[in-house]
Amino acid sequence: MIYLSLGTNIGDRRKNLDKAIEHLRAFCNIVRCSSILETEPVGFVSRNRFMNMCVAVTTQLSPFELLDATQKVERSMGRTIKSINGIYHDRIIDIDIIDYDGIKIDTPQLTLPHPKARERDFVMIPLNEISFNL
Repeated sequence: MIYLSLGTNIGDRRKNLDKAIEHLRAFCNIVRCSSILETEPVGFVSRNRFMNMCVAVTTQLSPFELLDATQKVERSMGRTIKSINGIYHDRIIDIDIIDYDGIKIDTPQLTLPHPKARERDFVMIPLNEISFNL
C-alpha cells in the first residue's frame, strides 16, 4: 500500500483537498481516505490553519514517477514555492509520499519512508486512521 499526506492552508481548504484527490484519481486508485485534521502550521508562522489528511492508494507508477505526478498536481493547483531546507510557506496544496509499499529510498529527490512523518502529528493521526502496518 502507498500512503500520501495532503495538506492545505490557503484558499478554500476543503475544496483544495477534494480537487487534489480528483487529480490523484488520474494515476492512482484511492483505497481509503482519512478524516480531515485541522492543525496549526508546523515549522513556520502563519495565521492560516492547515487541513491535513492521508490517503491510501495503489498505482502502476514507480516511486519517482509518483513523485513527479504529485508535484505536477501541486503545480497545476497553483503551488509555486516548494519547501526547501526546512523553510516552509503557506500552500494551496502539499502532497507528500509517506510510504510506498515499505520500499526504502534515500536520494536527493526522494526519501522513503518520509523522514519526518513520525515527528508530525498532522501526518501520523490521519495515517494511523487508515493504515494497519505502519
